[in-house]
Formats: sequence, structure tokens, C-alpha cells
Amino acid sequence: MSDSKYHEYCSPLSTRYASVEMQYNFSDTKKFRTWRQLWVNLAQAQKGLGFDIKEEQLEEMRSKIDQIDFKMAAEEEKQTRHDVMAHVHTFAHACPKAAPIIHLGATSCYVGDNTDLIILKDGFNILLPKLANCISRLAKFAGEYKDVPTLGFTHLQPAQLTTVGKRACLWLQDLLMDNRNLRRVRDDLRFRGVKGTTGTQASFMSLFNGDQEKVKALDKRVTELSGFKSAYIICGQTYTRKVDIDCVVALSGLGASVHKMCTDIRLLANMKEIEEPFEKSQVGSSAMAYKRNPIRSERCCALARHLMSLQNSALNTAATQWFERTLDDSANRRLTLSEAFLGADCILMTLQNILEGLGVYPKVIERHINQELPFMATENIIMAVVKAGGDRQECHEYIRVLSQEASQQVKQKGLDNDLVARIKAHPYFVKVLPILDSLLDAETFVGRAPDQVAEFLKEEVRPVLEECKDIISNSSVVLNI
Repeated sequence: MSDSKYHEYCSPLSTRYASVEMQYNFSDTKKFRTWRQLWVNLAQAQKGLGFDIKEEQLEEMRSKIDQIDFKMAAEEEKQTRHDVMAHVHTFAHACPKAAPIIHLGATSCYVGDNTDLIILKDGFNILLPKLANCISRLAKFAGEYKDVPTLGFTHLQPAQLTTVGKRACLWLQDLLMDNRNLRRVRDDLRFRGVKGTTGTQASFMSLFNGDQEKVKALDKRVTELSGFKSAYIICGQTYTRKVDIDCVVALSGLGASVHKMCTDIRLLANMKEIEEPFEKSQVGSSAMAYKRNPIRSERCCALARHLMSLQNSALNTAATQWFERTLDDSANRRLTLSEAFLGADCILMTLQNILEGLGVYPKVIERHINQELPFMATENIIMAVVKAGGDRQECHEYIRVLSQEASQQVKQKGLDNDLVARIKAHPYFVKVLPILDSLLDAETFVGRAPDQVAEFLKEEVRPVLEECKDIISNSSVVLNI
């Protein structure tokens, strides 16, 4: 008999890609133990405000937080068609003394939405150290290659030179913005708190005989016990789904950054200038044994496309919530929120692996520069001829003719660019021959790129890494940029 687990669908985000900690964050165990902790927090706060709740009832509830009878809960849900009441009954069965006060005054969203907010916050806390590690490693790479000239490209056509490190800073700048966005969204998260069925706290006003101050104190105390500094004052039955938009859009933005970066790496791998890590026993193709495919970058791009698409679900869910709440958000959010965080987690782990072993091939880069630089240097050559007493218009015509001839050699015959050899052989340019090689020095064509990299790493990257030092593995990298 074959193993039955292979007869059931499993998300590849769990089976192939995401980390153990992010999988646990969206697991049933994390979800339902958090529900139980929230019921403990509510009862503890109610006791502190004068409710007749015994300490032994609280202790009984605390002792059963991790002892969840999932089979019983599933059977209860079949009967009730209500997941929260199924777990209320299951928890009450495990805590007979505390049963009368479990979920007192609360609505389903007390456990549902508050748990989601805890999971979202914890999800960002899992992602941010991984993003910081990627920033750290990319910063080291940018600093190491800040002086290495390389062809710039606009319209995917050769353009003015830049440096390998400067191009890496384009990627790095995007990741810094993602770090800022993820931190902002995490820090903006507030607790739903205890708000009742439509957000008016009417049930708690009834419990406290109309005492608003006690209702407010209950909300504040439960919020604090649950690890939040503040709660949303205004809620319907749920916290506003605009919060989900903020979270998913920030993660989608990270997906866009990584997709752009890994697409660049794939293109550079095609040119054999830069290559992601390739294991000694790794197989590139089942047919073509020589292949070295950029599979990690391709994986990042594939997952990033899915991640970027999820923001539409969050937007549509928020837009279609009627009045205080409709339940058509629930099934969608189970998919959207978990997949956004699991997807981002997979992407960052794969990206870190790429950045830890990114290879650069300077000789290949130099060869590509030499194919294009003669054309780019023609303006400098014209200026040098004029300084030596030549006529600008006459020189321009000679350069134009020789450039066209060299271009034909490249395009029609597949030969190397021989413009420099043609210039050296032409008697008109004899006066500039002693300085011609210096006019073709690639390092003189990169402008301020090396200095821009140094300034960027010092002024913008280093402060972020110093702030993240405690959460970056191998934080000594911070000191090397």
C-alpha cells in the first residue's frame, strides 16, 4: 500500500520552499494555541477588573493551552459548522472548572482577528532578519566590486559604462526601501482588542453595567497582555482589511525588487559575466550536461510573480466588505495572507543563498567592454585631436567612416571590433597615438560610480545595518563596508 500522504495535495510553499519557523507561524497549532492564550488573557483581565473568576480557573486554562484535541475540535465543527465555537467547546471540555467563563462577552473575531494580527506581526519579525542578511551580503558585494567597470545597458542595448558595484547598489537601494516598508507596516500594526460583535463594545458595556472606564481598561489590559502597545479605537466586527492591504502590498513590493534583481542576474549569467552559486554535483540539464542554469534566480522570479499577484486579493477583499463585515473575506484571507508571508520567506532564503556565492568574471566583462568602448571613446578622441591642433569637423568625418567600417566587421563578418586598430593605422591620428591607450582606459568612463557606491554604503546602508546588527547572522559584515 502506498503512503496515503502522497494522495493529498500539499502546498509546495510548505513541502519545498518555506522555513520551519514561517510554516509554524501559519500552522493550526500556532493559530489555536493563540486562541487559547487570548481566552486566558481575556479572563485574566476580567478577573482584574472585579469579575468572579477564580485563580484555579485561570491556572486550569493555562495548563491546557498546548493540549489541543484537534480530532474533537474537527468533530465539533462538523456539528456546529462554526470553527470558533468548536474550539470553545473543545477547550471547555479540557477545562471543566473554567468552562463557564471561556469566551465571556467575546465574539469570534476576538480570537480570529487578534490572532491574525499576532501572526502578521510575528511573520514580519521572521522576515526582517532575513532581509537584513540579504542587504548585508549585497552591501559587501557592492563594496568589493565598486571599482570594476562594466557595460551599462539602457533599452537592453550597450550604454555608458558603470561598475559592477554600482549596479549592485541599484538592487540594494530597492531592498533598503523594502526594509523600511516592512518595518513601517509591522510597527503600525495594532490590536483589535475587545470590541464585541459590531465593534461597539456593547456586550462588554452590559457585563460591566455600563461602566465605560472598565470597558476601556479591559481593552487596554488585554491588548498589553497580548504583546501590543495599542489597539484600534475604530473597528467593525473585524479590524479594517486595509491593514491586510498594507501588509501584502509591502510584501509584493519586496517581490518586485527581488524579481528585478534576479532577472538582471539571469541576463548577466547569459552573458557569462556573473553567475549564481553552482554546486559541485549540481545537474543543469538532463540532456545537456554542460548547462549551468540560474535555477535559484529563476525560482525567486517564479515565486515573486505569485507574491506580486496577491495584492489584488487583498485589495478586492477590502473593497467588498459590506458595512460592519461580511464573511466572504475569510476563505480568501486564509490563502492570501499565508501565501504572501510564506512566499516572501522562500524568496529571501533563496536570495541569501545566491548572494553568499555570487561569482563575477572580470575577464569576460572586460572583453565585452572592449567590444563597445571604441565607439564610446570616439568623442574623447575627437577632443584630443582638436587639442593637438586638428579640425573638429574633419576629425568627425574620419571617425564616422572608420566606425562604419568597424561596425561592418562586427555585424557582417562576426569579427571583433577593430576600430582602435583602424585609428592607429590612419595617418590623420598620428598626433594622438601616444595618448590613445589612456583615452581608452575603461576606468575613466565610469564617472563617479565608485565614489557613489562608497557614499551610499556609508550614508544609507551602514546605518540600516547598524540598526539591524543584533538580528543579522555574521554581523561583522557591517564593519566591512
